Amino acid sequence: MLSSLRRSLPQLGRKWKPLNFSNLNFVRISEYHKIEEETLPDYVASQYYPTRIGEVIQERYQVVGKLGIGSTSTAWLARDMSGRRYVMLKIFIQASSMGEQVNDELKMYRRMEESPKGHRGRDAVRKLVDTFYIDGPEDKHRCLVHLPLWESVLTFLRRNPVERLPSAVISFVLRCLFLALDYLHTECRIIHTDIKADNIMLGINDDSVFRDFEEKELQRPVPREEVDNTGRTVYMSRDLRRPHDLGAPVLCDFGSAMTGDERHSVFAQPNIYRAPEVILGVPWTYSIDIWNVGCMGVRCLPGQDPEFQKYRSRAHLAEMINLLGPPPSSLIAQGELRGKFVSEEGDFRTGSLLKDKVVPIEERETTLQGQDEREAFLRMMRKMLQWGPEKRCSARELAKDEWIHMHM
Repeated sequence: MLSSLRRSLPQLGRKWKPLNFSNLNFVRISEYHKIEEETLPDYVASQYYPTRIGEVIQERYQVVGKLGIGSTSTAWLARDMSGRRYVMLKIFIQASSMGEQVNDELKMYRRMEESPKGHRGRDAVRKLVDTFYIDGPEDKHRCLVHLPLWESVLTFLRRNPVERLPSAVISFVLRCLFLALDYLHTECRIIHTDIKADNIMLGINDDSVFRDFEEKELQRPVPREEVDNTGRTVYMSRDLRRPHDLGAPVLCDFGSAMTGDERHSVFAQPNIYRAPEVILGVPWTYSIDIWNVGCMGVRCLPGQDPEFQKYRSRAHLAEMINLLGPPPSSLIAQGELRGKFVSEEGDFRTGSLLKDKVVPIEERETTLQGQDEREAFLRMMRKMLQWGPEKRCSARELAKDEWIHMHM
């Protein structure tokens, strides 16, 4: 905790001086060979800020190298020369193409910043260090500054050949996640709506990771494509090496978050994690996050419709019924979209997708070996996977769950 606090505070003393990243000993990639953001389906070169390794932004942040890409942004490791620390710059495509999306995310970070500081879950959510606009060739670009994190739990999971983490690791990740959600729900009044393994990232308590990254870029610059007709350079990303001291999991990405001050009826959540009330058009609130976490635990509701060979809400609802039995009539009655799924006679229009009998969670979990642990884990899942939003446990209750504390 102390090392994490030291990293989050600007260091005292003289500012760092800019480094010289002019080493020309790099591989030049043909501009006919598309790489990185150029491979995205909706890529438009002019929408991206032409970030260059070595440039200094805001007279403070020197770009060291590229960490990755997203559909609307690029991520860069940078030296905070005033704070004498390393940070991550998330630079979005031009503001005119983003609409209010970035500002909505920024509002959530500011809401967190204004919330009480003493909650234990505060350290389990990503914080905003700084934000500003960068003037690009055609438009301005919003930049969010965060402390760097290592990799997502999803990537970490895929390092394991069986794609499953030990129970002790899962319980630690879940406890941090529940603390983060309790903080967001009770102190910040925020519903995340987009909880998935690639939005939970592992912290870094080891600054040598960043110094190694920096030294590699100085000595062996990454391959890049220099686009002659635009003057742009598209860089390959470089991975951070595994830290010697991994930090705790951190919940990230508040681009889809909503305030909890009112009930919502808009569609939300990743398809396979969508709560029943969202599918049915029932006004929803914080408990959709709890359903979302439960789905991560059982991984048996993909919503794949065999007739259409893709996700469909009707297939997802049928899978819920096959797992939990029919939903209560009181929930159905509240749904603005109930007519899509239930006839006037009360029959489910998903009949062809329904199984002859319910196959509960208990019959689907086969990976946990010990009987006591298995039963405790399934009890925890049942506390989240409930038709009725009011019947799901709160994040605070789940952080104290017996299965989690078996492994603490």
